[in-house]
Amino acid sequence: MKQEQTPVLIVGGGLTGLSAAVFLAHHGVKALLVERHADTSTHPKARAINPRTMELFRAVGMEERVRAGRSPISGNTDLVHVETLAGKERVRMPNASPDDIGRISPTLWTLIDQNQLEPILRARAVEAGADVRFHTRVEALQEDADGVLARVTDLSTGTESEIRAQYVIAADGSRSPLREMLGIGAHGRGTITNLVSFFFEADLEEALRGRRIIAAYVNNPEVRGTIIPLDNDRRWVINVSFFPDRGQRAEDFTEERCITLVRAAVGIPDLPLKIESVDMPAWDISARVADSFATRRVFVAGDAAHVMPPTGAFGASTGIQDVYNLAWKLALVLSGAAGPALLESYDAERRPVAEETVRQAMLRFAVREGKQYQEVADELLTETTMTFGYCYLSGAFAREEGAPGVLIEDPEHPSAAPGARAPHLVLDGPDGPLPVTDLFADGFTLLVDEAAGPWPTAVEQEAGALGVALKTLRVGPRQQYTDRDGEFRQRYGLMPGGAVLVRPDGFVGWRATAGRSGAVDRAATAALRTLLDRA
Repeated sequence: MKQEQTPVLIVGGGLTGLSAAVFLAHHGVKALLVERHADTSTHPKARAINPRTMELFRAVGMEERVRAGRSPISGNTDLVHVETLAGKERVRMPNASPDDIGRISPTLWTLIDQNQLEPILRARAVEAGADVRFHTRVEALQEDADGVLARVTDLSTGTESEIRAQYVIAADGSRSPLREMLGIGAHGRGTITNLVSFFFEADLEEALRGRRIIAAYVNNPEVRGTIIPLDNDRRWVINVSFFPDRGQRAEDFTEERCITLVRAAVGIPDLPLKIESVDMPAWDISARVADSFATRRVFVAGDAAHVMPPTGAFGASTGIQDVYNLAWKLALVLSGAAGPALLESYDAERRPVAEETVRQAMLRFAVREGKQYQEVADELLTETTMTFGYCYLSGAFAREEGAPGVLIEDPEHPSAAPGARAPHLVLDGPDGPLPVTDLFADGFTLLVDEAAGPWPTAVEQEAGALGVALKTLRVGPRQQYTDRDGEFRQRYGLMPGGAVLVRPDGFVGWRATAGRSGAVDRAATAALRTLLDRA
C-alpha cells in the first residue's frame, strides 16, 4: 500500500480545516488536507465572521479577499426575536457600532456565507502550497510516540493509501469520526433541537417594515424557527424545528406543509410564495465540548471540539481561532525551535474559552426558545466582549506574580496582562499609520517603551540562538514608531522603560511594567525559553 509523509495532516475541509492549512502555510508548514465530501459547502450555513477572526485573515493577507466575497446581506444589522415577522417583536439583540469596534480592532464584522468563504480559503491554501484533497475519507488512525498513521480512501477511485504525519488536526465536524477513533468523549446538553431547512421565494417587504435583518428568530404556537435572507430581496431560507419525541419526522415536511409554516412564521396567512426545495437533509442544534482537545499528536478543533447554537455567530469564528492558536505552535515545534510541551498549551488555552463561548450561545438560544431577555441579561456578555475579551487562564505565557486568573475582561479597558490579547493601538511608523496588531503575525514582537535601556538586544540574541523570529519595536515620540495618541503606556499597563512580549497569535506572553533593572533582560529571555519549552 502506498505511503506518503507529511508534517501535518488536516482532516476536514470546512472553515476550520481550510483555515488551518492557510495559517500553517503562513508559518512555513505545508500541510496535507483531506475532506470526505467531493466539494466545499453548497449551503450558506455560517454567515458571519467576527472582527477578531478578521484580524487573523488580515494577518495572513486575506482581509480584502474575504471582504470581496461578502454576502448580499453584508449591510444588514438586525437580529430580532419575534412572534411572527410581521407581528410583535419580542427583543432586538444589541450589537456594537463600527465606532465601538474601531476602538478595539482595525477591522470589523464581515457577513460572508460559508459557501462563499470556503472556496476562497481553499484557493488560498493551494496557492500557499498546501496539498488539498477532497473526496478522501480517513478510515483509521493509529498514533504512536513518533507520529500518526492514517489509512485513507480516495472515494473517486476506491484506492486506499496510508499517510504518515507527525501531527494531525481533527477538524472533521460535529460528529467527528476522528474524535470517536481517539476515544475522546464530550460533555454538555447534547442535541437541543432537530431542524429542517428549505429555501423559498417571497416578497417580505411588508412584514420587514424597513428592518434589514441578519436573522429573525420566530417563536409562536405554529412554528419555531429562523428566517434568514439570502439575496436581501426575494430569496430566503427558513430553519424549522421539529420534535421526534412527538412523532414528527423530517419526511413530513412536504411542499404544502412548508408553505403553511412559512406563512405562519411571516404572519401573513395568504402570503404568495414559492418553495424552491424540500429535500435538504435534517440537522440539529447541539451544545457540547470535547473532554480534551488533544492527545499526544492529534489536536481536535472547530465543531469537532465544540458545538454550539448559531445564536451569537460564535461557532465558525471560534474554530478558526482554535487553529490560529495552534498553527504557530506546531510550526515552532516542527522546526525544533520549541519543545513539544508548547503544544500542551493548546488544550489549556482553548478549552476554557470554548466552554464559555458555548454557554454564551446557549443563553442567547434560550431567548430564541422563549425566555425573556431580562432573565439572562445578567449572565450575558456582549458579542464584543466575548469576541475580544477572552483571556487564557494557563498556557504558553509567563503569569505575573499575584495576578488573578480571569477568563473574561472588558476589551474597552484591556489589561495587556500575559494571557490576554494585546490591545489595539495605532502607531505612526515609517510608512504612516499602522495598527499595532499588524506587527504580530510573523513571529514574536517585543514592544518596548522608549525609556528602556539597551537590554532588548540580549533578548534578540537569545531568540536568534533559539531559532525564533523576534523583532523589537521601541515606541515613543523620538522613536521610529510614535504613539500618536499617547496611549501606549496606559493601554499596555507600562511605566517608563516597560515592555511586553507578544506571541505570534497576538496574545501577550510576558510583561515587565518597568524596565530599568538590569535583571529585566534575564527575565525576558527566561520567559521566552519557558514559553517555548526550552528552559
